[in-house]
Amino acid sequence: MNPEPSHSPHTLTDVDRYCESLTEFVTASPSSYHAAAEIARRLGRQGFQQVDERQPWGKDLPARGYVLRDGALLAWLLPPAAAGQPGGPAAAGSLGPQAGFRVVGSHTDSPALKLKPAAALVRDGVQLLNVEVYGGPLLNSFLDRELGLAGRLVTRDGQVHLVRTGPVARVAQVAPHLDRSVNESLHLDRQANLLPLWALVAEGQEPRPDDPERYLCRLAGIDPQELAFHDVVTYPTEPPSRFGRDQDLFASSRLDNLCSVHSSLVALEALAEAGAAVPGPVVLIANDHEEVGSLTRSGAAGPLLETVLRRLARALGVEGDAYEAALARSVCLSADAGHAAHPGYPALHDPAVRPRLNGGPLLKINAQQRYATDAVGAAAWRRACAAAGVPSQDFVSHNAVPCGSTIGPITAGRLGITTVDVGQPLLSMHSQREMCGVQDGPWMAQAMRAFWQGA
Repeated sequence: MNPEPSHSPHTLTDVDRYCESLTEFVTASPSSYHAAAEIARRLGRQGFQQVDERQPWGKDLPARGYVLRDGALLAWLLPPAAAGQPGGPAAAGSLGPQAGFRVVGSHTDSPALKLKPAAALVRDGVQLLNVEVYGGPLLNSFLDRELGLAGRLVTRDGQVHLVRTGPVARVAQVAPHLDRSVNESLHLDRQANLLPLWALVAEGQEPRPDDPERYLCRLAGIDPQELAFHDVVTYPTEPPSRFGRDQDLFASSRLDNLCSVHSSLVALEALAEAGAAVPGPVVLIANDHEEVGSLTRSGAAGPLLETVLRRLARALGVEGDAYEAALARSVCLSADAGHAAHPGYPALHDPAVRPRLNGGPLLKINAQQRYATDAVGAAAWRRACAAAGVPSQDFVSHNAVPCGSTIGPITAGRLGITTVDVGQPLLSMHSQREMCGVQDGPWMAQAMRAFWQGA
């Protein structure tokens, strides 16, 4: 008998299976485009059908469906009253008078180095990749780490080709023999010091500045002359791993925010596999571009969620004032990574609120509304955790330490729906090698399932 797949319903409660599933998901998702494609692949196994947003949506909209837009994906699961059969078409007028949308949102992108056009230059016999910093990474975490390239190539006919390499590049740090101050005051110039080397150049050789693009085209099996443009980033090629005395810690790149995407995916897989009843339309959205502000067509500040919710409601026979009322009854969990208290930097955290790894997912609170959590949203989160039987921790910032933000305030501001910010606690956030506790992810997924089931 074949072993049960790591994305089975038991993944919700089995830490070992959950870690295996998370490892597979991160490994398959070196870029936001790959992450969206991997979500689609896994949901396809549960009968979710891709719907073309470029075409009108009729009453035959599948009850299990998704829209794929660039590096973002939005999936839905409609309640039994809204569909004749699991995965079958939606039924008009089936969004009840008390039902609203239950949304879990996250993001697929992570800090990286992004390839520029004509992306190579030569110095001292080495060909370097011409890149720029994407997002707000810990710059030193790029150093002395084997990097791959991943993303999408778009040909002149508009066709999209996903591509990834193995370890091909490295940002080499200067030796202390050459800079005696490097251990006291490391400063990395983004233009001079963060260009990965990826090839040696023979004397007299004159490599082309588009060598990286041509290399990627060969991997994708396309004619370099047909390449129109690319969206390609670096990613660390070291695989995720469990570690610690008791193997209760997990290290990986891109945990911010693939850990949240994965939790929502596992929860939705479990709901679909079990055919569990949900009180209203369930929505998973994994946006792109959160790390650079979200103001793109696939980011949370763009129209994707708003547009698809309206189209779903219309397919269910709900329009006009009835749709606005449904939005007022809706709730969104904005799921992003959060900070555990750092034992090496205790003074950077609130003196009383000290979340820890494997202490449970975080309820993220900020007086300046950098997080969207308010008392109503917090109550919804606490009901979900209680229904799932999982612990939850609070997170607040030290008053003198600036607070980051999430898609939560953006979603709440765009749609006016109750939104609560939650997340899995991490250490080394925005490093190229982040870490978390192995139990917090399954607890997060269990709470998400309970939220979707109406807790």
